[in-house]
Amino acid sequence: MEAYLPLIYSYLFIFTARVADMSLDVIRVLMLMRGKKLYAAFIGFIEVSIFILALNQVLSGGLHDIGKIIAYAGGFATGNYVGVLLENKLAIGYATIQVFPQKECVQQIITALRNQGFGVTSVLGEGRDGERVILFVTLKRKDMPEAIKLLEKIEPCIFYSVVDTRQIHGGVFPGKN
Repeated sequence: MEAYLPLIYSYLFIFTARVADMSLDVIRVLMLMRGKKLYAAFIGFIEVSIFILALNQVLSGGLHDIGKIIAYAGGFATGNYVGVLLENKLAIGYATIQVFPQKECVQQIITALRNQGFGVTSVLGEGRDGERVILFVTLKRKDMPEAIKLLEKIEPCIFYSVVDTRQIHGGVFPGKN
């Protein structure tokens, strides 16, 4: 068993390095999409450093060890998954919820959202069945679960869509003075 320990450590290193590398890759791409260039550059530096170390470990001794390839591929797949979980937990940036409430719920929804500190803009639109009020709520992504929970509490079958918002200026947000 002791003879296999270096090999097992090698597999674990490759797997762990790829998980870290790919998790950082997901975060870096999202930082780029949100216009955070310096964060993306810094994360990219760390990401590539880890990638080179992992790839060096895989290529040392040739490509005859299937365990290294499996560890590399497994780390890649797991890293993508972990990266998305991390990004959802960080919830960096803003989103806009477009809300299409039933007529009888419009004022209650506007009041409830505003009472929680959310800015709400209402516009009149035309849907399949005639005139309709559309609400726009731009918020921090970390506040989105709270807003959606509120919407669904008032109107359980409410229709809404969420759009990623790259940049904002001004506005009304919970906790903002």
